[in-house]
Amino acid sequence: MATKIFVNLPVKDLNKSVAFFTKLGYTFNGQFTDENATCMIVGEDIFFMLVVENLFKTFTNKEICDTTKSAEAIMGLSADSREAVDALVSKAVAAGATTPNSPQDHGFMYSHGFRDLDGHQWDVFYMDPSTIQQN
Repeated sequence: MATKIFVNLPVKDLNKSVAFFTKLGYTFNGQFTDENATCMIVGEDIFFMLVVENLFKTFTNKEICDTTKSAEAIMGLSADSREAVDALVSKAVAAGATTPNSPQDHGFMYSHGFRDLDGHQWDVFYMDPSTIQQN
């Protein structure tokens, strides 16, 4: 069985977060959704649990990161092309996100990113398959 990844992210307003990510094209698993959390489907084995802060606080004895001052992680998502990178970032900005950096072109890899409504940073990248060395 393939390992699945579930990333838990605290959110201030679950409904606004769901509306934001829906505009980006993501869907949600209703089985794992209630007024406190939802399961955002990113890929076959990749899920983000968007969890209201009060419930998230029960998962840890640490403070929730203030994303206006600190970064707790950068979520990296691959895309099928440079155009797909730009399209997703454009959708995010249109839905209320901000962009922390300009697009980065490293030749073999192109990336751009956004900060969602809660300040979580997402990096969307395309890696040119012709530049990947085979063993």
